[in-house]
Amino acid sequence: MEIYKDLSNPASKEFEKLLNSKLSKTQIEEGKIIEGKINKITDKFVFLFVEGLKSEPVLDINELKSMGLGDKIKLGETIAVLLEKIEDKNGEVLVSANKAQKIKGWDKLVEAYEKNEPIMGKITSKCKGGCIVEHIDTGSLMFLPGSQISDKPLKDISHLMNEPQKFALIKLDRVRGNACVSRREIISSFKKEDKAKIIEKYKVGDIIKGAEVKGYSNFGCFFNVNGELDVLVHLQEISYSRVNHPDEVFNIGEKHDLKVISVDKEKQQVGCSVKQLSPDPFEHIQNYELNKVYKVKVVKIMDFGAFCELEPGLTTLLHSSELSWNKKNASAKKMFKVNDIINCVITEIDQDKRRVAISHKLTLENPFEVFEKKFPVGSITEGEVVNKNEYSLFIKIGNLEIDAFLHCNDLTYSNNGEQELNNYKKGDKINVKVLEIKVSEQKIRVGHRQTLPDPFDWFKDKKIQQPITVKIISTDSKGLIVRPEGCNMDFPIKKSNIAINAADTRTSRFTGGERIDCAIADLDKEKRKVTLSIKLLEEIEKKEALEKYGTEGSGKNLPFSSLSEDLKKKDKKKK
Repeated sequence: MEIYKDLSNPASKEFEKLLNSKLSKTQIEEGKIIEGKINKITDKFVFLFVEGLKSEPVLDINELKSMGLGDKIKLGETIAVLLEKIEDKNGEVLVSANKAQKIKGWDKLVEAYEKNEPIMGKITSKCKGGCIVEHIDTGSLMFLPGSQISDKPLKDISHLMNEPQKFALIKLDRVRGNACVSRREIISSFKKEDKAKIIEKYKVGDIIKGAEVKGYSNFGCFFNVNGELDVLVHLQEISYSRVNHPDEVFNIGEKHDLKVISVDKEKQQVGCSVKQLSPDPFEHIQNYELNKVYKVKVVKIMDFGAFCELEPGLTTLLHSSELSWNKKNASAKKMFKVNDIINCVITEIDQDKRRVAISHKLTLENPFEVFEKKFPVGSITEGEVVNKNEYSLFIKIGNLEIDAFLHCNDLTYSNNGEQELNNYKKGDKINVKVLEIKVSEQKIRVGHRQTLPDPFDWFKDKKIQQPITVKIISTDSKGLIVRPEGCNMDFPIKKSNIAINAADTRTSRFTGGERIDCAIADLDKEKRKVTLSIKLLEEIEKKEALEKYGTEGSGKNLPFSSLSEDLKKKDKKKK
């Protein structure tokens, strides 16, 4: 071993240099792509020479041909392969040219994606939801969604098959190794550049001659300008009159002049108008007067009213509240149809807001004014029940199409107005008295009890503290309901007015139907109010007894439990 003792001699240094350079070139490692040189070709296989490997890797010729590498099957050509195993169980080297090509292709796709650069590819086949695109440089397969094939729907894409063209990488899944591309983005990017140059030509106020009607939508009409630009005319810019749909005015293929009213360079949109090329009919509004009748044409019917034309292009709203005097929820759909000519009165002209309001009902006779003349307040007439709810009736009077309001409290003088309401149904005839008419508010109030004898007249000759006899109608925890003899009205007696002593104020003492005496505690004939009290009558009789009888003993026979005590107090005062 003495020969290796001195490594500083020139021969040793040269050997070391050669050894290091050799090892650096042949860094063999599984999972990496290496270059192999073809040194032998048979009918089915290709044998490669790779420095550093103890045996020659073998490739299938059919695999190389399927990868498009058939022209490289020559002695001395180099082929990139993925070294999968340096030595398998049979002692052979396993390599794959297909996997090497995919890995190299994926690296190129990642680089293009990160730099936002287009790639060259060709559509090789169709699949569910789109197409398969092959990357020309590497042969990697990518997915092209159907929505990304073109910027407009294509029924046939046969002319695009197997044609080399540019694609934009829009998605990469590094985990699964999937790539998604778009042809549409490439087309749109070119169009955006071209469209930006085209839009530069147009300015607000320009007149475009002979634009062709291309299509419709619910919000407007599309025109093609010189075959290079599509512009929109919004529904409101088609005509000064109301237009429901563009097909009412335009036909596909027609040519019309347009006026440019907006240019948006960021959105690359040009807005145009047809109506602004003609005089504004609102300039003629001074020809119309307020509160004057004009004939108008119904052009559109809505839930809230109808749009009408005073003249072509001059549209005004007829609100549902101005359709009828007597119908609260009048419907324009039931009263009119499109193209009807009707009479209306102009009620408002607002030039700043370019708004005109009209009324149809003002051209008709106001039935409330007619009613007031025919049936003034205080009139008594016959009406018909046309409707009812839980607290009132609606009465039709005469041949006028209006309803008068009759509250249940005005049906009867008794306190059971809601019960009395159940005795009436639609179609019943009823006598009523007109109580109130409000023409401006379109309200009429009538009453039925006012046509009947007033049972309150029973109190005309009565006065406060006068005793009366009543019949108990009913009892409850709050008191009694009683009816004076000879009167058809019921009145309450509160629990606090039943007796002097608190112990005797129990309503359970009465079963109903008894006749008892009480006194009138309060009486207001104008307001028709009466307060009855048993307690007051006891106090009056007690006072009379004290004045009439002067000894304690005589009071023991009176039906007043406290009379003896009161007599004692009276004797003390005399002493």
